[in-house]
Amino acid sequence: MSRPFTVGIHIDGAGSHPAAWRDAGGDPLQFLGAAHARSVLARTEQAGLAYATLAGSHLPPATAPGLPARIDAVQFAAFGGPATGRLGLVPEVPVTYVEPFHTATQLASVDHAATGRSGWLVSTENSPEAARQYGREALDAAALAEETADVVRVVRRLLDSWEDDAVIRDLPTGRYIDRTKLHYVDFTGREFTVKGPAITPRPPQGQVPVFAHADAASGVDVDVVLVPAGEGLAERAEAARATGASVVVADLEILLDGRGERAVARAARLDELAPWEPGATRRLVGTAAELVDVIHELATHVDGVRLVPASLAQDLDELRFAVLPALADAGLLATDPHPTLRGALGLPRAENAFAAAGRN
Repeated sequence: MSRPFTVGIHIDGAGSHPAAWRDAGGDPLQFLGAAHARSVLARTEQAGLAYATLAGSHLPPATAPGLPARIDAVQFAAFGGPATGRLGLVPEVPVTYVEPFHTATQLASVDHAATGRSGWLVSTENSPEAARQYGREALDAAALAEETADVVRVVRRLLDSWEDDAVIRDLPTGRYIDRTKLHYVDFTGREFTVKGPAITPRPPQGQVPVFAHADAASGVDVDVVLVPAGEGLAERAEAARATGASVVVADLEILLDGRGERAVARAARLDELAPWEPGATRRLVGTAAELVDVIHELATHVDGVRLVPASLAQDLDELRFAVLPALADAGLLATDPHPTLRGALGLPRAENAFAAAGRN
């Protein structure tokens, strides 16, 4: 399967700028409601974006005045499954402190709700504040890397613990499942032991695509690695591919011209309310045409970009009406959406490891 170029987006409340909720106006608590969730997902899908990663955390936002909380990422994705028809939904789910059995159940359930359009953005959140929510201590670097690899490994096994044809619904015998098609995972790690099998049938994609940031991908079985755009991108992309990842995506923060206001003026206005501190990735403050040029530049090194907009209220419109059409006209984007997120990313449907072992 040829590798398509994809453009995704990151959704966190009103946007990545801490004052983004001011652009939308009204009560900031609107961003915790179903109406906002439905609206932003519909606008994202209409824009033609391949997928949306949905921010998740053990803790509420710490630096966003007026926004004291966020929608749980898994609930957001589960809600968005029936509310969308093409958009990939990728909740950010921490691997630290939580039970991997429950994580696997949630991810499989979301993929069923989204009919094969979901993924998993692995979060390695590891702060003393987050650890206290679970009565644990924060992990050192080695323990965090080990737990991350273990959680991803056991979640993948649990997703495979039901073969695709395990559900038989045999009325004459009264059997719902073929018990021979369910498998124990028998996993023992440093922090947990999982017997299995899962309690949810195998998801439509077999395995949901696993996303991870580059600093968490080493030694972990991931499909998509997110790397910061900017100087040294080619080297970071090469290093990401060396980990075994099939897809490498560049992160890019954006703030665009919109509604008759220049991007620089918008940035200054929002920064007066709350400063947008620079992060590890490249940031573009400019026009839609400049963004199109930058994406073409990035496409020489990576398989896609994930845009991190300052304000969903304004930047989504520019993406929908100016950026994505220009990329499609240039032939960079596929014009026919794939029914699954794996397909959109150029990944084949995952074979069941237990079924494959039984054939050998």
